[in-house]
Amino acid sequence: MDAISDDGRHALTVIAFVGSVFSPYYAHALRRNPAADPLNHCALNVCLYSLDGQGPSRWTMTERGSRHVQREARRFVIGPSSLSWQDDELTLDLCERGMPLPQRVLGRLRVQVPALARYAVALDAPGQHRWVPIAPVARIEVDLAEPALRWRGKAYLDSNEGDTPVTEAFNRWDWLRATAPDGRTTVIYDTEPVQGAARVVARQFAPDGSSLALPVPPRQALPSTRWWRIQRHVRAVTSAGGQGPAVARTLEDTPFYARSVLQLPVCDEHAGQTVAPEQPGFEVIHESLDAGRLRSGLVQALLPFRMPRRG
Repeated sequence: MDAISDDGRHALTVIAFVGSVFSPYYAHALRRNPAADPLNHCALNVCLYSLDGQGPSRWTMTERGSRHVQREARRFVIGPSSLSWQDDELTLDLCERGMPLPQRVLGRLRVQVPALARYAVALDAPGQHRWVPIAPVARIEVDLAEPALRWRGKAYLDSNEGDTPVTEAFNRWDWLRATAPDGRTTVIYDTEPVQGAARVVARQFAPDGSSLALPVPPRQALPSTRWWRIQRHVRAVTSAGGQGPAVARTLEDTPFYARSVLQLPVCDEHAGQTVAPEQPGFEVIHESLDAGRLRSGLVQALLPFRMPRRG
């Protein structure tokens, strides 16, 4: 899930992992036993961002063993935190501690889902990795005690699942979601499998859950990240005035992954025109994954410093 506040000052991303795809502990367990239990490698990644530089920021991702996990149809408990689904609302009760600074994230998130997308697609030719956009158009209420933070905004909720490690299936991918002021959300997955041709999914979702396929825009390069030099690309049109994609802010710059806020013209098939990025309320979140970097032994050795484990 990711979200941006209505005033544009705050953003957050929350990822609940069953069999954490980025976990060095799970990778080691799979090398020893390909049938290693994914429930023994669960984590809740919570990222808080200050887009104006004035608010609090946090990053947490503590992996927990199966004795700290409860998984039911409508409730998922990971250590002291939990996710629960009732009617049209997802509630996240957070009690996490950051790394490398041990700052707490304590409080509640409520995600209101007006409609489910009811769409799923394979990201690879064998169909072993699948993307399900649960609720691309949603609203969120943030009420945190630590750090003291309250806001409302647009939210996006989806799910990825795989039958094999992501490092075995892909060399890289770029992903974006672009949400217009009326809620219509465009999502583009641009993947490069280890085997086979590149695969691109481009789709727009309406607030009522309906969706339509979009023409695939051309692939354009973005600047690499500053510290770890992650290469970023985006599928985007260029405006009639020659305006192309640009990075407004890099939120995560890690050895194998980047998350960014972009400015770019987005082809709006519904309106038959290009949406200007400066339009009030328009937001674009982008991520780049370098799975080749993630396979590196050096990167695997660095990960425990940001991803501690509580067995």
